[in-house]
Amino acid sequence: MAVEVHPSWLTATLVLAGAAALGAIIRIVVIRYLGALFSRTATPLDDLALRTIGRHVPLWFLLGGIALAARAAPIRPDLTPVIDKACGAAFLLSASLAAARFAAGWLDAFTRGSGAAIGTTSLMQYVVRIIVLSLGLLLILSNLGVSITPLLTALGVGSLAVALALQPTLSNLFAGIHLALARPIRVGDYVRLETGSEGFIIDIGWRATRVRELPNNIIVVPNSRVAEMIFTNYDLPESEQSALVQMGVAYESDLEKVERVTVDVARDVLRTVEGGVATFEPFIRYHTFGDSSINFSVILRVKRFPDRYLVTHEFVKRIKARYDREGIVIPFPQRVVTTIGR
Repeated sequence: MAVEVHPSWLTATLVLAGAAALGAIIRIVVIRYLGALFSRTATPLDDLALRTIGRHVPLWFLLGGIALAARAAPIRPDLTPVIDKACGAAFLLSASLAAARFAAGWLDAFTRGSGAAIGTTSLMQYVVRIIVLSLGLLLILSNLGVSITPLLTALGVGSLAVALALQPTLSNLFAGIHLALARPIRVGDYVRLETGSEGFIIDIGWRATRVRELPNNIIVVPNSRVAEMIFTNYDLPESEQSALVQMGVAYESDLEKVERVTVDVARDVLRTVEGGVATFEPFIRYHTFGDSSINFSVILRVKRFPDRYLVTHEFVKRIKARYDREGIVIPFPQRVVTTIGR
């Protein structure tokens, strides 16, 4: 015996299938075409917005199809508002997730554009995501008919109790927010802490700041400690900086010749060694009559603090070879003792 299908169910099925197919077509064709078009623009925000929205488009069309199919299907009239609210809540949740992802991505792009070497911190991304998702949750509850005023009051009282119980954790959290906003240090900066440790800032999290030393070790410092300690940021106000090499030559040396030869070697090093600033004109400054030598400083210029190690290394090798050829003596430490007879 054949089963008779109600025409309204057929219409609802076609509406739902059409909405799902339309969403898939837009995702595959339109989004892909816009992606190729936006990739040729200068700003990364349109690409970010497209990537963020693209994955949600099929779901949004499907939810719209469900809402329309519910009106076409022969179901109880009192179920239609329930389905509408459920679809609206699902749409708001999906849109909130997309907005949170876009906001975090925009913050990262904005931070890179303002001078950070790597981007924004994980803490700021978490904070932005939580704020956007919290607003989305409030919209969802309002859409479902839930009064949010008592909820906000309860959250306020609960937050006070949580704040009293988690003072150390919240201290690190707010210190991390201060570091991320005031930006005395940024992700990618090279810093030296007051403990003597130094390295690259790789992240400012909700509890601690992580520093990667040159030997590739990770130092984890609580945010509250970082906010209070004295540290040196070698990338502020700019990454380029001077690198000083202390030297000394024998007293009988021709100081004019020493200066000319030293500057010539330093200039060659800066132009040929990676990390040196080729446009900088190096110079020397005599400063001390030592026990066995006339001492001076050689002022070089490097792109970042870690570059001084390689630049100094090459300079020492080349200046020693050049001094040997020029007959310039770097004396051993010595002390002359004069005996006065009785």
